[in-house]
Order: sequence, then structure tokens, then C-alpha cells
Amino acid sequence: MIAILVIATITLIAWMFLLGRVDRDDWILAAYAKIIDNHDAIGTLQAKDRRNTDKLSAYSGTVLSVMRIVPGVSSEKKISKLEQETACLQKGDLRSINPLIMPGYVLQREIEAIGKGGVHKTILSKSFEIYGKKHAVNKTKQILAKILSYPLLGVACTLSLGVVLLGSGNISLGMGIIAVGTALILVIVYAIYDDLSDRVKKRRSAISKQFPNVVSKLALLVTSGMIMDRAWKETAYSQESELYQEMRKTSKELDNLVSPESAYSNFINRCNTKESAKLASAIMQNLSKGNAEIGKLLKGIAREAWQERRHTAKRDAEKANSKLMIPTMLLFLAILVMLMVPIAMNFSGL
Repeated sequence: MIAILVIATITLIAWMFLLGRVDRDDWILAAYAKIIDNHDAIGTLQAKDRRNTDKLSAYSGTVLSVMRIVPGVSSEKKISKLEQETACLQKGDLRSINPLIMPGYVLQREIEAIGKGGVHKTILSKSFEIYGKKHAVNKTKQILAKILSYPLLGVACTLSLGVVLLGSGNISLGMGIIAVGTALILVIVYAIYDDLSDRVKKRRSAISKQFPNVVSKLALLVTSGMIMDRAWKETAYSQESELYQEMRKTSKELDNLVSPESAYSNFINRCNTKESAKLASAIMQNLSKGNAEIGKLLKGIAREAWQERRHTAKRDAEKANSKLMIPTMLLFLAILVMLMVPIAMNFSGL
């Protein structure tokens, strides 16, 4: 018990010491990351409102009036709150920042092996896909700060509570708290990292699914006589999904006189899928050949994309069928038990 108390005390002192060493730059980094989170949340809510507006356009009269007052249809209050919070952060009001993660910023700053290690590089590569080159570094520091800070504080609190229970004579509950608390801390830390990985996987999957529609529309616009830059912009602003948003970023870069090679290379790096790389590479290689050449190439890519989409749909259907086998078998066993129990009871009563 003494050893556990010593570990808890040392861990808590270390966390408090690191919290005391948080400087102005750390708070600025944390505020910047919080602003990024708020902007992402606002964008998500605005996209949700646009989808709800499209759905409401199908109604009219009294039904439309009722639907507009249904809770959850509009996110204006949430968006306003996030905008106010962002404005406060930009003015230097840091009350909305979670202080529990700040020791993690100190560890990254003072220990180079942590701030530039393998875990940092892995998180940075994933953050680049989700947040882009501009915000990836800052978001990586925020995520790594959580992974570093939460275990220190969690272990200190868990061990301290366990020692209190052990000291009161409740040995089983005390050891249980220590074991469960430690396991929970590991789960939380893994969940923070896994959430990032899961978002990257879902994003890549969504981009791959949207690709056939995108390249088909590009091929149609280009072959009808529209120049590539204009066709790209028209396609980019036609929907709100992930691939279309990445195309908008590329379109804005082109409007800001970024070279096509750099703009499309950034598009490849952000999407990080074989389909997006094939599309952007084809466009870069055929920039000087005119619409006729690129139109034929886009049609070929579109045909291949739709074929791959069909194959992917078949594979997903097969996976779904295999996953349904277990619940189907359980349902069959439940029905079998329901039939056999009355029969067994009748035989036992004879």
C-alpha cells in the first residue's frame, strides 16, 4: 500500500509541476486548436442545417410551419455559442480551454523525443488528411497533449482513491478500483488515438465512394466544352461531401494563383486515396493537351471507377452477410429452445 501511495503522490506532483510550467506559448497553441475545433463544429452544424433546409423544401403550409419549430431542425443557437466562444479566444479569454491537457504541451516542448517521436509523426500524418497542412501540426500537439496528460492525472487519482479504500480496510474494493481505473485510463488513451484513425478510415472510404460521381461529372462537363478549371469548380461546389470539399480547397488555391502542379499535389496528399491520386495525376499530365484529350481520359477513369464501385458493393454485401450469420444462428437457437422446452416439459410430466 505504501508503494502505491508513493507512486500516486509522485504522479500527482509531476502533473502539478508540469501544470505550473505551462507558459504563454502553450496557452496560445491550445487556444488555436480550440478555435479549429469550433470552426469544424460550426461547419458540421451548418451542413446539417443545409440538409434540413433541403428536406423542408418538400413541405408547405401548416406542415412546414410545424417542422420549422421542431427542436433540432435549426442549429442557430449552437452556432452562435461557438462563434462567441471563438471570438473570446481570439481576444485572449482562455476560460473555454481545458486546463487538464496543458501538462501534455509542456512535455512535448521540453522532451524532444516526445515532441518529435514516432507517435507524433503517426498522429501528424493522420491529422494532415483531416485538418490539412495549415492546422495539422497544431491539432497533433493537442491530441498528443491529451494522450500524455490524461494518464498522469488519471493514474494519480485512481491510485489515491484505491489507497484510501485500502487504508479503510476495504481491500477488495480498493484493488478493484485500482485495476478498473487503470484499465479505463488505457481505454481512454487508446480511444483518443483510435478516434483519429477511425476518422481517417471513414474519410478515405467516403472519398472513394464519392469518386465515381465526381469523375463522371467532370468528364461530362469537359467533353461538353467547359475548360478543366471551370469544370473542377462547378463540380466542387455541387455538393457538401468530403471529396467535394477537398476539391473546393484546390479550386481556391488555383484562384489564388498557386501553380496547378502544387494545387493538385496538395489535393493528392489531403485525400490520400488511389482514386484521387489517379485523377489529379491525369489532370496534371494533360494540362497542355486540351479538353479533347483529357475528356477521353476522364471517361475511361469514370468507367473504371464505376466498375470498382460495383465490386466494392459486392464485397460489402458479402461482409454484411457473414456478419449476419451469428445473429441468425442465435435467433435460430432461441426459436429451437422455445420449441424444445415445452416438449421436454410434456415428456417429463408423463
